[in-house]
Amino acid sequence: MTMGVTDLLAHIPPPAVRRLALRVRPAAQRALRQGHPWLFEQAVIQQPDAPGNPGDLAVIFDDQRRFLAIGLYDPTSLIRVRILQRGAPATINQTWFAAQLAAAAARRAALPGQGTTGYRLLHGENDGLPGLVIDRYDAVLVLKIYTLAWIPHLTTVLAALAEVIPAQAVVLRLSRDLQRQPVWLHGLADGMTLAGDLPDAAVRFHENGLCFEADVLRGQKTGFFFDQRENRARVATLAAGRRTLNVFAYTGGFSLYAASGGAPEVVSLDLSAPALAAAVRNFELNRHLPAVAAATHTVLAADAFDALTHLRQRGQRFDLVIVDPPALAKQESEMSGALRAYRRLTHLALGVLEPAGTLVMASCSSRISAADFYATVEQAAVEAGRPLQPFAHSGHAVDHPIGFAEGAYLKCLFATVR
Repeated sequence: MTMGVTDLLAHIPPPAVRRLALRVRPAAQRALRQGHPWLFEQAVIQQPDAPGNPGDLAVIFDDQRRFLAIGLYDPTSLIRVRILQRGAPATINQTWFAAQLAAAAARRAALPGQGTTGYRLLHGENDGLPGLVIDRYDAVLVLKIYTLAWIPHLTTVLAALAEVIPAQAVVLRLSRDLQRQPVWLHGLADGMTLAGDLPDAAVRFHENGLCFEADVLRGQKTGFFFDQRENRARVATLAAGRRTLNVFAYTGGFSLYAASGGAPEVVSLDLSAPALAAAVRNFELNRHLPAVAAATHTVLAADAFDALTHLRQRGQRFDLVIVDPPALAKQESEMSGALRAYRRLTHLALGVLEPAGTLVMASCSSRISAADFYATVEQAAVEAGRPLQPFAHSGHAVDHPIGFAEGAYLKCLFATVR
């Protein structure tokens, strides 16, 4: 007999009643006092002989054995503890979780009134719940976890979530690293519906009045990239009368905004045919808008580097080119390669950009600083003989707050060719 989700959740071992006591190095003490949400493995200098399990609560003390913080312990991760509360002790229970979720919801309270029913409800570390992301797709909530430490707390979090934002359904998404550790998942799986009813994986929502669909069960991240909402809106203001190319288009977010802003022709380029099929459907969902109805939308399923080369060779030129690649540097060893890729993408994008055209370049690699990214793009443009005149730099939308240095990952450059 197959065990249902309710039974699976009920059979997840709860966190230990006894809290783990940890002592940490002076540098870690300073970082925690300054608000950093992570305690790394190498920072721990004393802990109980029994290592504990993912999700156990760990209390961290300073050299004088005074309370510093309490957080979620994960012996399988280099981030050994993700901090929940610092400065003063707290009881971590449903009431505590509900308060954190309510505070996060309050920060986004204005969005639905702006025609936006799809947005990030909880931004992990930056909203006080490290390793946990919750995205809202109208009446559906997608909960994504990046540490096994959240597994024993799922039932409590779901109850707190139901208090704050009742939903038609709550879907679980797991990071790739977690999916490789099934022994700690207790039968839970990526794409599982934890609560409520989800009749279709394709969920519709609105963003600045535009209608989108997202596959919340199998789509990248949780199905859509809400962090680019404000940058997409800026593109709409630039697109009137401009032939537009959207590189790494995914499901056509930037493409649809360009069309809504008056672009007569939009090309969506991405390697994923299913993503481009979703982009076509997103255009169809908005054909009642005159500007979208008037726009010609073409999809091109191909590798971005190869396709940009071929477009240039065929003499294809665009007035507006948007390049929004996936994270190119997820670890320090990949940083130099990522900068080379940004340089090459800049060369290729400028190769299909009309004189005096507009280039939009984005980076979501947290390892790459904003200064390095902007300098790389601008230097590459000089090397290509087409120097840029930047007119805007932007970052995170209001639903993606930055609570610590590593939390700042999104950079977007808007520039015209001089």
